[in-house]
Amino acid sequence: MSQTPPLPPPASAPQPLSDSDTRQWAGLSHLLGGILGFLAPLVIWLVFRERSAYVAEESKKALNFQLLALIVYVVAAVLPLGFLGTLVTFGVWVVSVVFGIINFQKVQRAEATEYPVTVSWVR
Repeated sequence: MSQTPPLPPPASAPQPLSDSDTRQWAGLSHLLGGILGFLAPLVIWLVFRERSAYVAEESKKALNFQLLALIVYVVAAVLPLGFLGTLVTFGVWVVSVVFGIINFQKVQRAEATEYPVTVSWVR
């Protein structure tokens, strides 16, 4: 007769983030979003959304903007825009990086963050 292995202990509630960790991850969602695109804020949102409402909100802002930027990149790549497509792609990349840096700094100073265009796909 075989014995069944013991059950793992029940999952405990996730521990809330400290204030400094909250600012760090919320800021990094903007900064890394500007540099790496939508994947960084997506991962931060998925990992920390239950541990900090502030990180969840800030990473959703960054994720929504980066998804919009991704759509613009795809449209610029698909349409035969030539030099204009390259210019649009470069412009969106610059705006993404600049607002990533600005919003990172705003999070560190506990100020409200914003992007030039706001969409709410991830709620």
